[in-house]
Amino acid sequence: MRLTILHTNDIHSNFENLAKIVNQTNEWRDSNTLVLDAGDFADFKRIELQGTDGLAAMELLDSAGYDALTIGNNELFQGLDVLRNMALNAKLPLLSSNLRSLDHSEISEVNKSIIINKNGLRILIIGASPSIGPFNDLLGFMLVDYLEAVQNEINKSQNQYDVCILVSHLGMDKDREIAEKICGIDIIIGGHFHILMDQPEIVNRTIIHTSGAQGEHIGKLVVEVTNNQVQLIEGMNYSILHREESAMIKELIKQNKEKAIDRLGKPFCRINKNLWHDVVEENPMTNLLADALQDFLECDLGIINSGVINGGIKKGDVSRKKIIELCPSPLNPTRFKIQGKDLWEALQNSLDTDYCYADGKGAGSRGKYVGRLHVSGAVIEHDGRNILNVYIHGTRLNMEQWYTVASSDYLQRGSGYESLARNQDEQYSKEYLRDILQEYLKNEVLVDKAFVERWINQ
Repeated sequence: MRLTILHTNDIHSNFENLAKIVNQTNEWRDSNTLVLDAGDFADFKRIELQGTDGLAAMELLDSAGYDALTIGNNELFQGLDVLRNMALNAKLPLLSSNLRSLDHSEISEVNKSIIINKNGLRILIIGASPSIGPFNDLLGFMLVDYLEAVQNEINKSQNQYDVCILVSHLGMDKDREIAEKICGIDIIIGGHFHILMDQPEIVNRTIIHTSGAQGEHIGKLVVEVTNNQVQLIEGMNYSILHREESAMIKELIKQNKEKAIDRLGKPFCRINKNLWHDVVEENPMTNLLADALQDFLECDLGIINSGVINGGIKKGDVSRKKIIELCPSPLNPTRFKIQGKDLWEALQNSLDTDYCYADGKGAGSRGKYVGRLHVSGAVIEHDGRNILNVYIHGTRLNMEQWYTVASSDYLQRGSGYESLARNQDEQYSKEYLRDILQEYLKNEVLVDKAFVERWINQ
């Protein structure tokens, strides 16, 4: 029997591209076709997901005719309760063989594996999810060993299937490891590393294929199955950017956006000043976030980059919708210790507009630029090109002293400003930057303080 597998990965809520993918899958689909997604479909940068607790993503996948979704890190970022609600209300199965609750119990709403029958061909489909490091505990998850978890699903399904497919969001290195160490997996559909493969890779007789990111391509595998042997006939990635969008998907996006606006568009506070924003100039919008982080994490100083915010807020009513649009990145308030000399280096680099206008995407950020560093609890004297002095609460910065810094996990990893990665004793908070921003917008004293300049040109 000839089986066609159409697959995507790391769409990251680029739903307009999904609308194009649907038209392509409908053209290729027949009764011997599987449609699978290898995770990071539901990126909560979009208000459609924020305003429906992720259910908009499930509705779109259902309507697009997908057979299963593997849980990626982005499906985890809103926590266990949201994931459970998404899985419970989806018509298609959410898969992960190695994901558990923090108490090691199984998540009943999530399937470890499923068996789908296509015209008499029994297909075992197993899911595998990645660790999100220190955020596992914060968000209520733990992960068991993926090799053992996948092997267990194979063992318990013996004699019940003809073809085994692993839909993995572990990344290419672990996909290859699984192919080397576990016998009996015929195909691995991968994600997480955003690799657009020219052609499938075969490792230990296992076919591995992955299809880039952002929904710009759809993967197509055609295999022949004879006496439980799987032979690759065709493997390709096909660009969908030239395709027209599905009217059905466009309408569902519109409907879910309206639902989200109804829920998120209600004002939660009112501000009496225009909080303007700029990528390279010190601005009150980013100063407010720096002040909020310092107060929330109780550190010597706050430091944040303007690139994590997309714009300013006009005086008047402010809604949750506005906050999500301004600060969509799933970045967490982070406390760490760092020496004065590494702070100085980062601040010096921030005077260079090349640093500010560098690409800000990656490491959790959805921003276009890295942006200028903004501080709280500090004053920086400079001449436009060089830092002259830095004062922390009125005392000159000591190059060798260790300071506690309130920031984000993006800067803590050294993204944009490499010297900030030379830190220790990092502690993460489960909230997002946008949650902190929303809470402190209600504080009129801090809103007024945000207009006090901290970068002084001598």
